[in-house]
Amino acid sequence: MSAPIFSDPELDGAADPTVIRRRGTGEWVMFYTVRRANHDGPGVEWVHGSPIGMASSYDGGGSWQYRGTVAGLDDPNDAGLNTHWAPEVIWARGAYHMYLSYVVGTPDRWAGHERHIVHFTSSDLETWTRHGPLQLSSNFVIDAAVTLCPDGLYRLWYKDEGHGSGSWVASSPDLFDWQVEGEAIPGNKSGGVGHEGPNVFELGGSYWMIVDEWRGQGVYRSSDARAWQRQGIVLDSPGADPLDRQIGRHGQVVVAGDWAALFYFTHPHWDGEHIVDANEAARRRTVIHWAKLTVENGQLICNRDPGPLALPS
Repeated sequence: MSAPIFSDPELDGAADPTVIRRRGTGEWVMFYTVRRANHDGPGVEWVHGSPIGMASSYDGGGSWQYRGTVAGLDDPNDAGLNTHWAPEVIWARGAYHMYLSYVVGTPDRWAGHERHIVHFTSSDLETWTRHGPLQLSSNFVIDAAVTLCPDGLYRLWYKDEGHGSGSWVASSPDLFDWQVEGEAIPGNKSGGVGHEGPNVFELGGSYWMIVDEWRGQGVYRSSDARAWQRQGIVLDSPGADPLDRQIGRHGQVVVAGDWAALFYFTHPHWDGEHIVDANEAARRRTVIHWAKLTVENGQLICNRDPGPLALPS
């Protein structure tokens, strides 16, 4: 069954998960956006003002314990409640790196508010040093994904809402200085499909990118993590569990040898394709699931009902 593996015990809005193993231990740590599902405010204010939650697992992801929220992620100049979305957390070059989507304040509408990706580093996944926002292709960027590519450069893919909500890409030799390379997957203004939440990983001899198209996850394949060919869509069909009947949203992948775990979230009590201004806490509620990915005959196969999760310790 595809039962949820985690729900946020405080605000009931766990979304945009990313999972990383704490080095030198058997602990897996999940960071996620905490939407305020129970917030009684105008418009989409409930989607903003979100902290970043943490949860830990010592049994390979089979069970998770809530660890509270991450402190110290605000710009010191931004007073009040600010918005934190979709953290990307990786280990590279001797440190943990977080790339966080950040919005000043708690807007009650989508449009008109700048969104930036901010870089942090940590030695322990607990205390984070802020290095400031990245200079990318517009001031309306969210949903970072970072991978080391075959040419020795790190690449960062992200949603650029200023250019038609496609996936753009920047490269860096050191994870600090980034050069924008252009659009990787076309969005609305380039003849493609608007999307968000890119995630890139290597599995079965190929690089793969999944993107959230608000109808499931679009799948792209590459031999070099630079030129991408569309394969299809996954998480568009319901899972077996009653709380996994809606489309899978904003995924992140952890590779475990010849298979991978795809972490994603759903609105279990929402029957629309894209939630905008839902005014009921139950429809706003989100839970986190996992699916199993394998590669068969050059195709990415997604099993949405994989049973208990057991990542390597």
